[in-house]
Amino acid sequence: MTDPDSVVEAVFDAVAATAPEIRDALPGRRVESGTENPSGETVLAGDVYADELLAEALGAVEGVGSFVSEERPEAVDVGGTVGEGAYAVAIDPLDGSSNLRSNNAMGTVVGIYDAPLPASGRSLVAAGYVLYGPITTMVVADGSGVREEVVERDGEGGGGDPSVTRSVVDDDLTLPDNPTVYGFGGRVPDWPAPFREYAREVEDELKLRYGGAMVGDVNQVVTYGGVFAYPALVHAPDGKLRLSFEANPIAYIVESMGGASSDGSGSILDVEPDGIHDRVPLHVGNEELVDRLERALDE
Repeated sequence: MTDPDSVVEAVFDAVAATAPEIRDALPGRRVESGTENPSGETVLAGDVYADELLAEALGAVEGVGSFVSEERPEAVDVGGTVGEGAYAVAIDPLDGSSNLRSNNAMGTVVGIYDAPLPASGRSLVAAGYVLYGPITTMVVADGSGVREEVVERDGEGGGGDPSVTRSVVDDDLTLPDNPTVYGFGGRVPDWPAPFREYAREVEDELKLRYGGAMVGDVNQVVTYGGVFAYPALVHAPDGKLRLSFEANPIAYIVESMGGASSDGSGSILDVEPDGIHDRVPLHVGNEELVDRLERALDE
């Protein structure tokens, strides 16, 4: 039987190995691909490329039984039986790809589940995200805690292929005790009234940091403390973000750092999904800020 810890590490090795290739390919893939994903959103050429690259890399990892992607309608079986010695991996290959045109931050989100998908976030054994910012970083949460790594090429490896290194810069990430930033998605007129009231309070206390890519916006909270939310909207009561690919992995990371997550009434990790592409309102950050948000939404 494959060692579970080695499978988790191999998954993040595979994700890290693809990161420089994804980043290098973005300049020529800022146009629409002419297709839509299963959520009905226009797919850019960069989305397609990142999805194909990650699918190939993850499918080659021993101990990965299946993977699901935001860009694919259903799970892809690649190995053993999930939950019986193999894991399921959920990916958002290029989170925030709409930022390609404006050249703002984007990333890749990964969740590793010990259950067939769809499954609740309580089945996660690890999660992480890559951020394509001024440098490429990867935040990983697993049984040992949460760490931040820098991902970079370090020259030519065996066979003439450039090798990729993962250099740990912080091996014990926790949310700062004194939060300083917030970022809220969606149009203000579409926010429910209780959330608008909460936002007015928060904007008097914290500094706005919002760039339109969940990975980048959450990373601001991870770095400085605060709260990120993409709430339920008047015309989209289930929210925008996907539970399996985005909300669960991010909630797992933030909770592992000592923070909190919520769908408006309880932890994101307790949400029971009906399908792979289910959406959910997402609120994550310092516990006091998330608790206040839940109280505001309950009034």
